[in-house]
Amino acid sequence: MAKKSALSDPVQLSPIDKKENLLQVIIETPRGSHNKYSFDVEQKIFSLKKVLPAGMVFPYDFGFLPRTLAEDGDPIDVLLLMDEPVFPGCLLRARLIGVIEGEQIDGKRRIRNDRLLAVAEATHLYADIKSYTDLPKKFIKELEEFFVHYHSLEGKRYKLLGCKGATAAFTLIQKARKAA
Repeated sequence: MAKKSALSDPVQLSPIDKKENLLQVIIETPRGSHNKYSFDVEQKIFSLKKVLPAGMVFPYDFGFLPRTLAEDGDPIDVLLLMDEPVFPGCLLRARLIGVIEGEQIDGKRRIRNDRLLAVAEATHLYADIKSYTDLPKKFIKELEEFFVHYHSLEGKRYKLLGCKGATAAFTLIQKARKAA
């Protein structure tokens, strides 16, 4: 069987550029979008997953870390801070600054649904952000509210468990790489 190329299967890319210790994030949904996109692994294409209601948009670019598997059964989610939104499928190198730990509750099932926080390598606005603690407290509160409302659209509840730094986030990545 022929080896798959990264162009047709971005989930096969390395999650970390080891030379520069930067994440390689594949964007699924751009900031400001009403549409939620996701990568369909079987068909190897980005597809529309859902449309948010009027007045609700994604506050930042969302993507995933290739060759990882989180507790929710998908690659680890990454919330990416950068100057301008990009398009689904775009590869961005990013500096890890922390993790938002969260739990989604679907009936009686509790599933961890953490989001890595990263800053795009190519940014001006967020260039000085080195840790999640550099972000205003209101930033985290607004993200929590977004996730609460986003999950409620699917009949699920979301609970913010806390935020941790890059060391805890790297531990999460290592665990997800082993699970993949």
